[in-house]
Amino acid sequence: MGVALARGMVASGKHQAADITLTRRNLRALQSLSQEGYLVTSDNVAAVAGADIIILSILPQQLDAVLDTIAESIDPERHLIVSIVTGVNVADIVQRVGKEVQVIRAMPNTAIAIRESMTCIAGSKASADNQTLVREIFEAVGETVEIEEELMTSATALCACGIAFFLRSIRAATQGGTEIGFHAKDALRMAAQTAKGAASLLLYFQSHPENEIDKVTSPKGCTIAGLNEMEHNGFSSAMIKGIKTSSLKAEQLYHKEK
Repeated sequence: MGVALARGMVASGKHQAADITLTRRNLRALQSLSQEGYLVTSDNVAAVAGADIIILSILPQQLDAVLDTIAESIDPERHLIVSIVTGVNVADIVQRVGKEVQVIRAMPNTAIAIRESMTCIAGSKASADNQTLVREIFEAVGETVEIEEELMTSATALCACGIAFFLRSIRAATQGGTEIGFHAKDALRMAAQTAKGAASLLLYFQSHPENEIDKVTSPKGCTIAGLNEMEHNGFSSAMIKGIKTSSLKAEQLYHKEK
């Protein structure tokens, strides 16, 4: 996600690769990014020392160790922490750092790499300037919405995990297309473009899905027959249950180290 964010920021034209430092223990994984002009290092302390904004893009189980490493280098008067770590509250980070540093949580998805992310942002305790700054960063790589922090795990399930859910539905449509006669490559292109068109209709007209569904369903027609068969087999129910399950799991990923 961190790499996707960095590339999306540069692709927006509002940020330069040379202004972004990426850290990772295994620098070989960042070699190609170094060639693209990004600064890369395995030294988190040095990276923090040279930055004003610290973006935490790591697994929940890695968080405490990383914060313990950089805590002494964090200056609350200078630094802003942006966390995209699943299931970790602002209070958890402030407590671990041991300083009243400003923290804003953000939950983008991997479409950030092509500037089509849906990013949810929560940071009501941060200054208005910092909230605006973070919103501008993520608006350069997609759409943003500000939410209450208590909804961030729900945002993870709907928007971040949601990428995988919608991709799986496209894969299923592709398999259906192959079964009714199309070559897999053609079926994938047709399914993906149809999904893109469906989403674009909702965003363009600001309408409800059922309004658009009604336009393509006729009495005793093939569309309603297909929809009813899917619903009889639990299509909507499975999607709803999957989102709820992901949300519950997201709440359990971070376990504080004592």
